Amino acid sequence: MVSALPRAFGRRALQLTVAASVALGMLLWWLLSTGAEPSPGGKVTLATGVPTGVYARYGELLKQDMARDMPEVDLRLARSEGSIDNLRQLVAGRAGFAIATADAVSTYRSRGEPGAARLRACARLYDDYMQLVVPKDSPVRSTKELRRLRVGVGADGSGVQLITRRLLEAAGLDFDKDIEPVRVGIDRMPGLLERGELDAFFWSGGLPTTAVQHLAQRFPVRLVQLGDLSPALHRQGERTRYYRAAVMPADAYPRVQDGQAVKTIAVANLLVTTDRADAALTEGITRTVIDSRDRIGREVHAAQKVDLRTAVFTDPLALHQGARRYYVSVKP
Repeated sequence: MVSALPRAFGRRALQLTVAASVALGMLLWWLLSTGAEPSPGGKVTLATGVPTGVYARYGELLKQDMARDMPEVDLRLARSEGSIDNLRQLVAGRAGFAIATADAVSTYRSRGEPGAARLRACARLYDDYMQLVVPKDSPVRSTKELRRLRVGVGADGSGVQLITRRLLEAAGLDFDKDIEPVRVGIDRMPGLLERGELDAFFWSGGLPTTAVQHLAQRFPVRLVQLGDLSPALHRQGERTRYYRAAVMPADAYPRVQDGQAVKTIAVANLLVTTDRADAALTEGITRTVIDSRDRIGREVHAAQKVDLRTAVFTDPLALHQGARRYYVSVKP
């Protein structure tokens, strides 16, 4: 006769094993459902732009909101010469996030620059508008009339200079031969124009750009239309597909435009990182970018264009997995 004790003991052991497995499963579920992933923290650098540009001001305001939303993250702002310089800082590890125009990202990738394959996007932000600024009494009425003049073209490594080169080509001008290019940024160009050391300058930025506003308050200037260049610009092929015909509204610079809208071109800005960025950190920064639109937009009007519905359109870059996770979480 076989004793019932071992059989009963075996059943009890099986029950305990099953109970332990269920308990472990419940614990794992609870940890995941309560967001037990460690909160991001530490120092993070955002590459922006020159001190008086829109990138820099946007970064300053985003830093304030980051301090509220992610207090363990110490967001540092790094100045730069612009979009291309920002991308180089990213892939070199000197920055974790950066703002760059879509055309600059595309150019960086097409050139096969170091680390280009690692670039990822968090969000489409606002559009930059190309602005050609001249003294109000200047005879210049189109880009073609810049021949033999001293023209501010943006610093080397800036998105401004990238677009300027293409606009001059569309106007039939050689960047190095037909104008006298002055390779400085928006932090210096207004002062040079005011002192008569420049005849004109190009700038690509959100509307309105504070540096242009301040210049107009102390020195009479005018915006030159760029709309006539759009057909020739797009005939340059793939590299110019990120530009769109646009109109600067009449109230963008009331002191400058005399109630007139100005035809130009625009290009989207992206918040960029790399595939090495922490997913939780990227998700949190993306959330703050979207949630802070209205507050930042009160001081940086261009930021009012940041929109959840368009933020995912980050061509030519794929979304970072952390940013994608945020958009999925808020999807209706």
